[in-house]
Amino acid sequence: MALGRFRRWIAVLVSLQAFGLPALALAAVEAKRVDFGTLQDGTRVDAAELSNSAGMSVRIIALGAAIQSITVADRGGAREDVVLGYDSPRDYVAKRQYFGATVGRYANRIARGKFGLDGHEYQLETNDGPNHLHGGVNGLDTVLWKIDQVTSGPPARVVLRHVSPDGAGGYPGTLTITATYTLNDRNELAVEYRARTDKPTIVNITNHAFFNLAGGGTALGHRLKLFADSYTPVDATLIPTGERRSVAGTPFDFRQPRLIGEHIRDGKDEQLRIGRGYDHNFVISGEPSPQGFRLAASLEDPVSGRVLEVLTSAPGIQFYSGNFLDGTVAGKGGRIYRQGDALCLEPQLFPDTPNRPDFPSARLDPAREYLNLMVFRFSVSRP
Repeated sequence: MALGRFRRWIAVLVSLQAFGLPALALAAVEAKRVDFGTLQDGTRVDAAELSNSAGMSVRIIALGAAIQSITVADRGGAREDVVLGYDSPRDYVAKRQYFGATVGRYANRIARGKFGLDGHEYQLETNDGPNHLHGGVNGLDTVLWKIDQVTSGPPARVVLRHVSPDGAGGYPGTLTITATYTLNDRNELAVEYRARTDKPTIVNITNHAFFNLAGGGTALGHRLKLFADSYTPVDATLIPTGERRSVAGTPFDFRQPRLIGEHIRDGKDEQLRIGRGYDHNFVISGEPSPQGFRLAASLEDPVSGRVLEVLTSAPGIQFYSGNFLDGTVAGKGGRIYRQGDALCLEPQLFPDTPNRPDFPSARLDPAREYLNLMVFRFSVSRP
């Protein structure tokens, strides 16, 4: 997508109508830098807090350029934190779960950690059985990013930066990355990833927030709609087979809102057995808006009334139903996270794209800029 489209979208977030929302009078949206504690060696971890007059607040931490919390109101005005995470930076290191993290340099899986580029075969770290996952052993979620800017608005914004050296995790090229989080007064959080390289490489960066719109308990009672007519089925190691399979007549058909738990334990479906639930890339349908976006997903907690819509410029969205949360990890406030207690909706390129020439390309050349922009839009439904 043209760079100008994304700049226009940020302007839309500030002052114009966006996807049918009326333009509102602008109010203060604040940003401030805060301390999030220290790592085991004493290194300080900075954070930024963004808050608006509608009662929404977001905390971004420098470790992994991660969303540590998102607090929004329900239909009665009660505010809850709706993402999983930890209270201490040391837990993010000791109990790595990708909670809210920026993941890459290649999000999702690459088969056997291998890919070819310009006649050269590269071997990446394998950290998920035989495959490469989310950038490897020391992916972007593990590094301490630099917070470059924290500015109040409207909108409020925090910009983080990291330079991944040539050869990190096996990837070619020195990659300079920025992660920008922007909050406006309409409860829209825009997440923008940009990257430049000094030699040809592959890039696929996304955010790995785990959402529970109830603020606790299971998320299997959430109602999900995915704007996708097909998905990419996977083999026994969760690598796409190359097929784009229609969702029609399957447990993967979320074209109309459906409870996540409705079919998740359906032992007759091979794909659900392989993934232990949903852990699949969906091919987003429809034409982009003038700003270059499509609505990819809509998620609702019927009890609280909280609604999350995900808009994206990416061709795919990974729906992961928290299948590997096994009750052994305690998160914020000492809460135990169990299977199905949260879900991820990750806008991105398709898994294993570098080995699938028929998938949208993950190649980045020095003359170009990588860009992935997503918007998490919160609202409430009425009973």
